[in-house]
Amino acid sequence: MRRGHLAPVAALAAAALTLAGCGLGSSDESGSSGAKPTVDANAQVTGEVSFQTWALKPKFTSYVEGVIKAFEAKYPGTKVTWLDQPGDGYDKKVLSQASAGQLPDVTNLPPDFALSLAKQNMLLDVAAADPKLAEEYVEGGVQAYQYQGLDGTFGYPWYLNTDIDYWNATKFAAAGLDVKNSPKTFDELLAAAKVMHDKTGGKEYLMSRLPGIGDFTNAGVKIVSDDGKKFVFNTPEAAALLDKYRDAYKAGYLPRDILTQEYLGNSKLFTQGKVAWTTGGGNAIQDFQKDNPSLKGKVVPSPALDTPPLYVQGLSVSAKTKNQAAAIALARFVTNAENQAAFAKIVNIFPSTKASASDPYFSKSDGTPESDAKVLAFESLAKAKVLQPPVISGATNDFIGQQISLAISGKMSSQAALDAAVAKANQLLTQ
Repeated sequence: MRRGHLAPVAALAAAALTLAGCGLGSSDESGSSGAKPTVDANAQVTGEVSFQTWALKPKFTSYVEGVIKAFEAKYPGTKVTWLDQPGDGYDKKVLSQASAGQLPDVTNLPPDFALSLAKQNMLLDVAAADPKLAEEYVEGGVQAYQYQGLDGTFGYPWYLNTDIDYWNATKFAAAGLDVKNSPKTFDELLAAAKVMHDKTGGKEYLMSRLPGIGDFTNAGVKIVSDDGKKFVFNTPEAAALLDKYRDAYKAGYLPRDILTQEYLGNSKLFTQGKVAWTTGGGNAIQDFQKDNPSLKGKVVPSPALDTPPLYVQGLSVSAKTKNQAAAIALARFVTNAENQAAFAKIVNIFPSTKASASDPYFSKSDGTPESDAKVLAFESLAKAKVLQPPVISGATNDFIGQQISLAISGKMSSQAALDAAVAKANQLLTQ
């Protein structure tokens, strides 16, 4: 199951670290409203401001230095000190900085990292300081920095990604299915998986992954209570979804090894030509064909089932910044449409500004499957949502996955598995 944020672009992998539960002292259990800025619309943007990124040196040094130079030229009298931390141990570094009162003015934080700091009143409510935030950035990106039980928005969305669906046209044709009319919902996916299994004598598979929290969210299941203090996803609707997966697994619609240590993941199985469906980012089709040239011309992209997932990196502003005007201006400048577009053209991510929707680099296809996939992914951002709440830690995610596996295997009922998952998740949440 994928974590709900992008890793630093230098790593280009899903990060597994989280600040949740690490603690920076006592939090306000009654529900913090965050650090409210005193807004001065006429404040002059000048002076020194610090800017921390996550694993962008040395690959993107020239890009970042160019953005900083342009910012300092736009705002004479400003001086940006750029800090870049290695990918490994970034969570511990940020915790150390925050605990010592040395959090940089502007810091790259994914939503789950920002959550712990927001709970401790260490991040600025940037929506209060910048009323145009919601107008200029995509809705899902802004919402990623809004948390249940907290009042405010604690980051500017910086760069984004999402998943779309990829289908093997040859396998579809062999099963008598029309790849141009591929499944659009989970129930349609399940029906197509049955057809593929039956028409090929059980030799071909469409589905090859287990469900996760994002699937529950897409099924309309509430994951966390409104106040953000407890998990509540052990509902009849969630159990019914697991029952469907259990029945599909029992009927042979999914490979046996998805529940074993031998499971390679649905993306790997798709690349090997062993299954007919996977999900991936807008550039994943290039990787499939690079790793298995025989897939060239066989991979057909389509929008993600139901609501597309949203993966977000953002910039948060320290509540203790001594130069709020410059910090807000820098966060806005780094994340503006022009600078995000330039960044996206040197790394496979997408910008978070609404103005970027008209950029033909992202919105116009040249007619190739590769270009179609990129445009589909970009268009999906307008309705993409963070499907897994950032409050879910790595340990919580692992335990939930274990319980889901037990339910799919039939070793315990779906409801019992969910009850156990929620009980453990709530226990971990209080630690």
